[in-house]
Amino acid sequence: MNKIPQISLETAVSHIKNGDTILVGGFGMTGNPVHLLHALAETDINNLTYVANNVGEPGLGGGRLLRNGQIKKAIGSFFTSNREAVAAAQSGAIEVELIPQGSLAEAMRAAGAGIGGFYTPTAVGTVLAEGKETKEINGKQHVFQPALRGNVALIRAWRADEAGNLVYRMTEQNFNKAMATAADLVIAEVEEIVPMGSLDPNEIHTPGCYVDFLVQAHTTLEDLGSSASIDGGAKKVNDARMLMAERALQELKPGDVVNLGVGIPTLVADLITPEHGIILHTENGMLGVGPAPEAGGALDYPVNAGKIPVTALPGSSYFDSADSFAMIRGGHVDVAIMGGLQVDEAGNLANWAVPGKPLLGVGGAMDLASGAKKLIITMTHASRDGEAKIVPECTLPLTALNAVDMIITDLAVFGFVEGKLTLLELMPGATLAEVREKTTAVFIENINNKTAD
Repeated sequence: MNKIPQISLETAVSHIKNGDTILVGGFGMTGNPVHLLHALAETDINNLTYVANNVGEPGLGGGRLLRNGQIKKAIGSFFTSNREAVAAAQSGAIEVELIPQGSLAEAMRAAGAGIGGFYTPTAVGTVLAEGKETKEINGKQHVFQPALRGNVALIRAWRADEAGNLVYRMTEQNFNKAMATAADLVIAEVEEIVPMGSLDPNEIHTPGCYVDFLVQAHTTLEDLGSSASIDGGAKKVNDARMLMAERALQELKPGDVVNLGVGIPTLVADLITPEHGIILHTENGMLGVGPAPEAGGALDYPVNAGKIPVTALPGSSYFDSADSFAMIRGGHVDVAIMGGLQVDEAGNLANWAVPGKPLLGVGGAMDLASGAKKLIITMTHASRDGEAKIVPECTLPLTALNAVDMIITDLAVFGFVEGKLTLLELMPGATLAEVREKTTAVFIENINNKTAD
């Protein structure tokens, strides 16, 4: 086996040219090649197209390139986590192309496999499908997503051998594994480089044939940004939110594979015990998510899709983002519990675009909403302004069509019985009159299987 050159950070980024498309690994700052990005920020390279799930954090990782004005266009799934990226998009300083998270991962995997693109049910009927080719396959509409390839991939691995074989750590696989296959030149920033033969061939995630250069760099707490400590992930908890979480838990069965969205759904995780037999999935690459640790951060633990450190239960597994979304689209996730902004009489969901804000952060919502076997929405019954959230027809940008199976609010539980929006239960302390007043959608009243007066 040939040895892969080990080079300095400065030499590594000298291979990047003005106008290049760069693929940048990481989910938040976990598995992010922060040292390579900071070295690139010291150069005068500009007009870059930056392909990643997100653009780092303010002044950190890709956030430093953004602050320097080196990024011309950003392609990814979730830019709202960086306020400077939002401001740059609003001012026109950068162009943004938003792609659902699962489609983003699969687009790079397709490019690495020499495939021109693929059809996916994700994003059908949404603004992200506008202008794209659609096709009916087996009675279901699909959107064509072209493959996505870069000039240079900057990735992060935990360990490499001198042959360039890479091993990732916990949820640090995320986009790194697919990106390693999808660029003309691949530079891997790694924590440790060991002699050839030191890595078990059974445990290698990325074979050395994909890697052109190795750079050794040590990860510190400062490199991990908001994921450096569990203290950065405080949850908003009150009685109403916990009641919704407790009611959602009642819908889960032993053996269910369940994905929990951010917000109210994350509270469900705190209620699950080993006796429930529920397997939690997180779209950035983990099955068997346990409760949050009492202390520590992403140097010690995996992170979930909220970029919050979590523990791993016995029997858990790690994988990359492309495999994670294949689980979702392939129907291997039994239940997804997500937040919502609006649900309408047809079961359409809007939950990713806030009124008056730019369309910059879809994440994995579209993939989960269309791919999970059962979709439960937990949300307050009305907005802060008192506007109904259960409406005749969604007026906000859609997440998925005809996807919602159950709605749990602070006032009531709704289902779709024979395709009709149906009131099933009142939450403790709520009245039927209040539900009627705060719901503009037409619904059937069938509380406790008895038609209400």
